[in-house]
Order: sequence, then C-alpha cells, then structure tokens
Amino acid sequence: MIPRIVVVGGGFAGLEVAKALGGAEIGVTIIDRHNHHLFQPLLYQVATAALSAPDIAEPIRKILGRYPSVQVLFGNVAKIDTEARILVLADGTTVPYDLLVLATGSQPFYFSQESWARVCPGLKSIEDARTIRSRLLLSFEHAERTTDPVEQSRLMTIAIIGGGPTGVELAGSIAELSRHTLARDFRNIRPEKTKIILVEAGNRLLAGFAPELSEYARLRLESLGVDVALDSRVEAIEAQKITVGGKVIPVALTLWAAGVAASPLAAQLGVGLDRGGRVKVGSDLQVMGRSDIFALGDVALFLDENGQPLPGLAQVAKQQGEHLGKALARRTDTGEDLPAFVFRNRGNTAIVGRHAAVFESGRLKLKGWFAWSAWAIIHVYLLVGFQHRVQVSIQWLWRYLTYERGARLIAEERAEPGPPPSPAAEQPAPREALPPDADALPGIARAR
Repeated sequence: MIPRIVVVGGGFAGLEVAKALGGAEIGVTIIDRHNHHLFQPLLYQVATAALSAPDIAEPIRKILGRYPSVQVLFGNVAKIDTEARILVLADGTTVPYDLLVLATGSQPFYFSQESWARVCPGLKSIEDARTIRSRLLLSFEHAERTTDPVEQSRLMTIAIIGGGPTGVELAGSIAELSRHTLARDFRNIRPEKTKIILVEAGNRLLAGFAPELSEYARLRLESLGVDVALDSRVEAIEAQKITVGGKVIPVALTLWAAGVAASPLAAQLGVGLDRGGRVKVGSDLQVMGRSDIFALGDVALFLDENGQPLPGLAQVAKQQGEHLGKALARRTDTGEDLPAFVFRNRGNTAIVGRHAAVFESGRLKLKGWFAWSAWAIIHVYLLVGFQHRVQVSIQWLWRYLTYERGARLIAEERAEPGPPPSPAAEQPAPREALPPDADALPGIARAR
C-alpha cells in the first residue's frame, strides 16, 4: 500500500521533498501557514528597502503546480497527534498521515526574555521585514520633524543584537541606506550621521567563519560608521532604550539577530529536544524513536561525522529535502532501505556592504569584491523562478550604479516606533495615505 505522506512546511526542505515525490508521481500533501515560499537569505534586503517582497517569494501552488500528485493545503498546523497519526489545523480540519515530514523551520529565540519580542523584532517572515522597514523609515520621518536635538539623536540611533550573518548584513545594509540613499531625501536631518550599534556577546563577529574573515567584516562595518560592540551582552531591551554592560543607550529601534529556536511544533512529537528545541534525527533523517516521522532543516538536530550539529543554513535544508524526497520515492517504488544523508558544504557566505562580502569553503577563503560576486551569483541562482532572478539582478545592478532603493514604503501605521514625538516636535505635513499592503504579494493572504 502506498503511504500517505504529509509534509509540514513549504521552505527549502519541504519544497524539495514535495518536488522529488511529485516528480516520481507519488502522492504527497504539503501544508504551510503561508501560501508562498520565502527566500529567507535575502529577507534583510526587504527589511532595508533594497528589494520588495515579491522579488523573493513565490506562491507554493505555482512552484508545485506541474506535479499532479502533489496537493497543497494553506493552513496552520495546531496539533500533531502522533498516536492517531493525525494533524489538526487551526480551523479544526484534520489531515491523516502514514509518514510525516516536519520541516517547519525556526523562529527568533529571546533567551526567556519574551517581553523583548514586542519591541525588538526578529527577521523570519515578510511580516517581520515589513515591520522593520516601516519602523526604520518612520524613525527618520519623526527625526525630520522634531526640534529637540536629544530626541532627534535617539530617533537616529539603531541597535542590532547579534553579530552573526543576519546581524552583520542588517548593519551593513542599514548603514548604506542611511549614508547614501536617505542622505538625499531629508532637509532637517543628516541621515549619514545615523548611529548604528551592532552588539555581539562573543569576542568576534561571524563566529562560524575564519578569524581573518571576522576581522575583515568588523573593519568593513566600522568603515561604514557602524559601532561594533564585542564582548558585550544586552541586559535589557525597552521601546526607546537598551542596556548593554550597565550602560543605558537611547534608541529608536532595536533589531534581534542573536538567536533562533526550532518551531514549537517539534515539542508535540513527544521526543527529547535540545536546548534550541530541535529534535534529534538519525543518519536517515528519521526522528529518534519515531519510524513514521522525519525532521529536516532548522527543526532537526543532525550530527555530522565529527559529532557536530549541522548549521541552520538554506543549503542544509535544501540538500536534506532533496535526499529524503528521492529516498522515500525509491522506498515506495522498490522497498529499499533509506540511505544515510551526507551533507556537502557548498561554502558559507555573508555580505558586509557594497561590493564587500566574506566567503569560506574549506581552505578557500575570499573577501571583498570577489566574495561579493560569489554571494550574488549563488543567491540569484537559488532564487525560485526565472523572473525573480532577472528582477533581482536588474535591481542589484541599478543599486550598484545609483545607490537608489525603490522599496521605501511605510506600509503599516501600527509599526510606529514607540510613542509619537514630544510636544516640541513640529507637526507633520499632510501626506498621501499608502494602502496597508503597498508591496504585498499579489493574491497572497496574510496568515500567522
């Protein structure tokens, strides 16, 4: 009997499983709480107005439309009943399964300081990117209309917590946005004087890279005017200030890039989790103790040949999805055992700023323009859909030549950074209202 296979999550891993099974004409159902696949490695560019949401997202139904055996369900899985082998969606719909593939990714982890989430957004979804973009641009709008120099200084101070790839990329992109693009847009403030603080608890940035690349990233960011604070731990985060090393710093916006945890659905499998909420899987990606459940990507704890967990990278999730999809197709067809997964590292990369990046693959280490070129080629290649590759390539070329960014929309009034300016502030001039979904994906509903 052909098993009922259900995949939860339409990210890199889940899509690859569905495509492999669909290509083998094996029935599979894929469920996601969004109806689009998001290319998360470029999400920070949406948050900093370099790209628009449609540039890095594609409807899941469109991606999988050429596979008749693949069914796509738009819904939020609320419960996993592992004994009855049933998924329960938020609206009460039940979906039975024989084999379950959990590929639900991760979410920001605030180290038990959940109150920080309200005032310090992470970056995991289009909604997150829109919120960050709106709060970031609003801080400059409020600074433009205030006459209080102290308040103006606060409104032009941005803090980023976490010196990993996301934090470094956000810091570099915000620095370029303020120092080049926005510098021409305002009259009462000088956006190029924006203070950007990157707070890292460790002794260097990009801890997963070679020390010389970490040092290059630090020097490059500092050349852009970023204040890099190493060996510094954030102690408190509030709407208008943060506390680092006992020092209170007034800020307009604080962004979280310091840690992630696996999707909370993993806890419903009834197996042990690591400190990051991940489920331990065997060499065949099967959840330990559950022969009918597999876990992939950020939700899985997979140990390499050296006993080290694989990092939460897109290439890891993509390779695991391809491997498992093909393996399940062969087992369904011939009954052969599932082979062990072997990760093949294609290199690790992070962009630091305009034509500057770091790239590492084994003994090969690149920095500067060559690394930036490799980063651009890799990311354009991995984008889903030919039209996205063309669009993003054209936009990057235009930005490179002009420093212009066209996605500078404040689309959500609820994203105001803290209370409005003090009574001393000037009244803003009337402005044309923007629709709440000014850069929304066509036909895409918001779902949380």
